Amino acid sequence: MADGDQRVSFIIAGVQKAGTTALFDYLGEDPRLSLSRAKEVHFFDDEAVDWDAPDYGAYHAKFADRPGLRGEATPIYLYWPKALERIAAYRADMKLIVLLRDPVERAWSHWRMETARGVETRDFSWCIRAGRQRLFEGEPWGFDREFSYVERSFYGRQLARLFAVFPRDQVLVLRADHLEAWPQKLLDQISQFLGLAAGPRVEPRRVHVGTEMGQMSAADRDYLTTLYAPDISLLNSLT
Repeated sequence: MADGDQRVSFIIAGVQKAGTTALFDYLGEDPRLSLSRAKEVHFFDDEAVDWDAPDYGAYHAKFADRPGLRGEATPIYLYWPKALERIAAYRADMKLIVLLRDPVERAWSHWRMETARGVETRDFSWCIRAGRQRLFEGEPWGFDREFSYVERSFYGRQLARLFAVFPRDQVLVLRADHLEAWPQKLLDQISQFLGLAAGPRVEPRRVHVGTEMGQMSAADRDYLTTLYAPDISLLNSLT
């Protein structure tokens, strides 16, 4: 069990390329919150940790020693195997925030990011089809941090697992397009979710706008739209 007064109270647990950086920046302006020094802590997805006896002190060291509700944003937690269960073992009453974006656009944005970084060298069309087999070449089997363009957009599957680990009243699901259009409204929702009064007023912003790399082909868009249709139905039933 972690020390009570040091424990993290909330986590932005997903999803990648859905506005989590902008949300982290907005929340960083609220003096009632104490966020991690860096946005992505990557503690609960760290396979080098001894999860039979985790050192939560190393986790708490990622935060400044100042008052306020502690929170962090590591969007891989929703996707990474066992991360949610590790969070629950750390703090069963953890509050989790999930931002969702159109799944096709999220996959495209993810590929653009990895291509701009030099990690990805193949075209998007190959990556979302044959390239998915790369996830079975490493550990954990079936998962990958960089090449999981398609998989990380299966929101229904991920939320079904989340709701199997945490009660729904500890989870707040929001939309990336709503954050961009009405940031104050969403921040007020988050304050209420965290048990706080409405926070300071903010100015709208955009953070980490991706590198322009042309347009997704109609064939690729149609392929992903069809692929995600059953999962979107699952998502709708869950939310």
